[in-house]
Amino acid sequence: MAPAPAGLNAARVGSEVVTPPLAAPPTPRQPVVEVLHGTTVEDPFRWLEETDAPAVRSWAAAQQAFTDRVLEPLPARERYRRRLAELWTYPRLGVPFFRGGRWFQQRQEGRENQPSLYVSPTLGVPGTRLLDPNELSPDGTVAIPALSVSPDGALVAYTRSDAGSDWMTWRVRRVEDGVDLPDEIAWSKFSSAAWLADSSGFAYVGFPAPEPGRALLDQSRYPRVLLHRLGTPPSSDELLYHAPEQPEWVFGLEASRDHRWIVVSVERGTFPESGIVVLDPESPGRPGVEIGTDLSCELRYVGNEGSRFLFLTDRDAQRRRVVAVELDRPAPERWAEVVPESEDLLTEVYHGPGLLLCHRLHDARSRLERWRLPASNATAPATPEAPVALPEGATVREVFADPGLDVATVALASFVDPGSIWTLALPAGDRPDPAELSTLERPSVAASIDDVVTEQVFVDASDGARVPVTLLRRADVAPDGEVPTILYGYGGFGISLLPEFSPTWLAWVERGGMVAVANLRGGGEYGRAWHDAGRLANKQRVFDDCADVARWLSGSGWTRPSHLALTGRSNGGLLAGAGLTQHPELFGAVVPEVGVLDLLRFHRFTIGWAWTSDYGDPDDPAEFRWVLAYSPLHAIRPGTAYPPTLITTGDHDDRVVPAHSYKFAATLQAAQAGPAPILLRVETAAGHGAGKPTAKLVAERADVLAFLEAALAGSLSCPESEGGAARRRQ
Repeated sequence: MAPAPAGLNAARVGSEVVTPPLAAPPTPRQPVVEVLHGTTVEDPFRWLEETDAPAVRSWAAAQQAFTDRVLEPLPARERYRRRLAELWTYPRLGVPFFRGGRWFQQRQEGRENQPSLYVSPTLGVPGTRLLDPNELSPDGTVAIPALSVSPDGALVAYTRSDAGSDWMTWRVRRVEDGVDLPDEIAWSKFSSAAWLADSSGFAYVGFPAPEPGRALLDQSRYPRVLLHRLGTPPSSDELLYHAPEQPEWVFGLEASRDHRWIVVSVERGTFPESGIVVLDPESPGRPGVEIGTDLSCELRYVGNEGSRFLFLTDRDAQRRRVVAVELDRPAPERWAEVVPESEDLLTEVYHGPGLLLCHRLHDARSRLERWRLPASNATAPATPEAPVALPEGATVREVFADPGLDVATVALASFVDPGSIWTLALPAGDRPDPAELSTLERPSVAASIDDVVTEQVFVDASDGARVPVTLLRRADVAPDGEVPTILYGYGGFGISLLPEFSPTWLAWVERGGMVAVANLRGGGEYGRAWHDAGRLANKQRVFDDCADVARWLSGSGWTRPSHLALTGRSNGGLLAGAGLTQHPELFGAVVPEVGVLDLLRFHRFTIGWAWTSDYGDPDDPAEFRWVLAYSPLHAIRPGTAYPPTLITTGDHDDRVVPAHSYKFAATLQAAQAGPAPILLRVETAAGHGAGKPTAKLVAERADVLAFLEAALAGSLSCPESEGGAARRRQ
C-alpha cells in the first residue's frame, strides 16, 4: 500500500481546497398539496416523478453538470479512478457447478464489464467461454442476471437485461457450438429457470406486458409460473401456477435435485414468511402440493429424496432448523426435525451425498457444519460431524453440492479475500474424513492486503442491545480522534452484512481512512427477532442504532463528527437519508445511494409495494404515522445547516425509482442553510446496481471517494447564489 501521507488528518486523506464555481441549479416548484389521514402534505417537486419527461431529463442533466463541475477540480477524483481501475483487475469468480458431465463457472476477468459463463470437462480448468455479455453492448450495460443449465448439460437458458433494468428476456444457447436457439421470451422478472428432466423445456416466472412506455414504472403484479417447451412460441407457454386472488405474491422457482418436480417458492412481497408449492410437470393441470402457503412461517427448499422433501424453516425456531416433509402428509404437525435450531442463525443449507452442509452465522461470521443424514431410518434426525475449518474472517458466499457428487465447491470471501474457490471432499457413508477445504483458485489483487486490519467490536445501543461493528483500517492507523471514517449500514429486510471484499473500501483504507460496517437491527444476523426489532413500528430503532454507533465512533478515540461519513445503498440509502435529516450534527458528510427516501409514495412505483413488510403501508392510517415520522424527504427542515451530501441514482432504476433521489435532492438544496454543497449524481443507462459494468462502477466509486475525502477534510464548499439565498428568504 502507499505510505501514510504526512501531516494532520486533513492531509491523511487529502487536503485539496476546492471552491466550486457555482451553486446548484434551482428547481421549479408546483403547488401540490394533499391531506393524508388528516395530515396536510406538500409535494412541490412531484413533477420529478415522471422520469422520462423532457423537463425532468433536462433537470437531471443540469444537476449532473453541476455535480461534475464541483467534483472535476478535485485531484482525488482522477487519482481514485486510476487506483480503483487497478484494484478492479482481479478475477471475480463464481462457484463452479456440475451438469451433464461438464463443469460450468461464471468468471469476470480483469477489467471486463460483465461476467462470462465458461464450460469445462475438468474442475479447476476454466475451459471455453460459452456466453460473453461483453459482446452484446459496447459500453457493457447488457448483463446476464440469471442462467440455468439443462440436466443433460447441453443447453443454457439465460436472461438478458439492458441498462440495469429488472426486466429480463430469456434466450437458450447450445453448449456444443455456442449457438442460440430461436426461442425468445420477454417480460420476465425476478426469475430463475427450472428445467424439465428431459431438457425439453423449462419453467420461468412471467408477468403481463406493461403498457407501452411504462415499463420502468410498471408495478410487477400478478406473476405466473409458465412452462416453455423449446421450439414453440411464448404465446403457447403453459400456465403451471398462478394466484390471481393474490396479486402481491412473488414467485421463485427451481427444479428439485432429481428434476422430478418444480419447486415454487411463494412470498408476499418482501415479508419474511414464505411457502412452497411442489408441481408435477408430468401431470399438467394437476394442482400442486401446497406447503405453508398460509405464509405463517419461512420455508425454503433444501433437497429431496423422492417425495420426502427437506426444508429450512423458522417455524418453532427463530434461528431456523431443517425439517423433513412427506408430500402426501404436508401438514406442519407431520414435519420431522432433521437439524435442530441452535444459538447461531442457520442461514443456508446444501444437500450433498448423504449429508447436509449447514451455513450458520455467529456474530455475523460464517460457520460451516456437516450433518450426516440417516441411511435407512427416514424419520431419524441427522447427526453432527466435525465442522469445516474456514479461513479466519471468511464469509461462505455460495456452495455447490449435489447428492451424486463426492466433492463440493465453496466460494469464500472476506474483507481481504476478493473471492476464492475451494473444494471439500464429501465421502458418502459413515467413514470419518477430515473436514478440510482445499484451495482451487485464489485471485490476487494489486494491493498489500496484509497491511489491512479488521477488528470486530460491540457497541452498546441506547436500549442495551449489543450491535456488532467491524472496523477496517490500515495496520499503522491509530485512534487519534482524527481518522476519516466511513460508517456503512443497511438494517432491513432480514439481510445480513457479512465480510465481503470491496475495492472501494480498500482504496479508502490505503489512504489512511477507516471503514466501520455496522450490523444494525432490521438485518438478519441474529434471526427473526433481530429483524423484527427493526421493522414496521420498530423501524426507528434502526436509525437509533446507527446514531449510537456514530456516537461511539466519535467518542472512542477513532474520529469525530466532522471526520465521520454515513453511507448506504437502497434500504441503506434510507438509513443514510434518515441519519442526515435526524442527526446532521453527527456527520461530516452523507452519501445516500439509490435510496428509498419518500416513504409516503414508495409503494406507488414498480416493486415498491412489496416493501410494506419492513416500512408499513402509507395507505393505512396507523402505519402512515410510522413512515411519516422517519421519511427522509419529509424530515428535511428549511433553515438547517446540513453537511455535504452526495445523492446517487440511476436513470433506469426500476427497483427504487430515481424520483426518490430527485425529490430529496431538490428539497434538500432548497432547505440548505449552510455552505455545504448538496449534489445529485445521476448515472445514465444504469439501474439499481445489479449488472452495472465495471467502467461505470469505477467512475461512480471514484466520485464518491473524492467527494468524501474533500468533505471530511473540510475543503469542499459551495458558495451561496442569489437564487439560493432568495429561496431561503421565502
